[in-house]
Amino acid sequence: MAADLHTHTTASDGRLSPTELIRLAKTKGLTALGVTDHDTVAGLAEALAAGNSYSVKVIPGVELSTEGEEGEIHILGYYIDWQKESLLAFLETMRQARYRRTARMVGRLKELGYDISMGEVEQEVRGEAMGRPHIAAVLVRKGYVPSVEFAFRTLLERGRPAYVPRAKVSPARAVEVILKAGGVPVLAHPGLSRADGLIPALVGSGLQGIEAYYPHHDAAATGRYLELASRYNLVVTGGSDFHGIVESSHAGLGACQVGTAELEQLQRRAEKIKVQATKV
Repeated sequence: MAADLHTHTTASDGRLSPTELIRLAKTKGLTALGVTDHDTVAGLAEALAAGNSYSVKVIPGVELSTEGEEGEIHILGYYIDWQKESLLAFLETMRQARYRRTARMVGRLKELGYDISMGEVEQEVRGEAMGRPHIAAVLVRKGYVPSVEFAFRTLLERGRPAYVPRAKVSPARAVEVILKAGGVPVLAHPGLSRADGLIPALVGSGLQGIEAYYPHHDAAATGRYLELASRYNLVVTGGSDFHGIVESSHAGLGACQVGTAELEQLQRRAEKIKVQATKV
């Protein structure tokens, strides 16, 4: 099997609908796909239905956005019970926090002389998870910046003039939420987060996996995360972080894949977690 375990749809900040994403996965020869939208599960019903239609195994997932002392840290969740009330309630608080954060960034941009509004940002949102990519899209559309990547680099990244920190949700809290939803919590793109020192503590909180294979990891980084996975008995995952955006910083669907061994390991870990959850 060939699987890309990290993808996004229009339910958050991706450019393709869930059905379009699954159709593309089929044409790319992928047999399994992790659909992991930011802080929402709104695209999973459509993705699972499309997976059945196109004979692509869809692994229901989510990518939770958190803030650690080192900066932004993302936690992926796989095989989640995506209709579980506790998970949906948590995601609703995240959605509200995203809206408030976006409004504050729009306010800062106005102070900097950029004539944009929340109404314009909302027009860019096709799903539930509003965020910086939608602000960037407005800036591009209105001619203020040449690309989404440029908007992030000059205005929206940490340390830039319009940046506003996320709501204070800790990585450990995200791990807890995913475990309670019967899912496998995995540290996303650790090479970007630069939070290797946090891994032992997260393992103590219940972290179950690490995304060793990622487009921006070089061979040395991949090797380091494979070693850490072995040391802490973590499942190994990999994915492209596909958003459907054609810019130099974004990888194509299937750019990073895992095979049958990793998929089976992930599924076994999910089954173990679900058994443990029934005993609580």
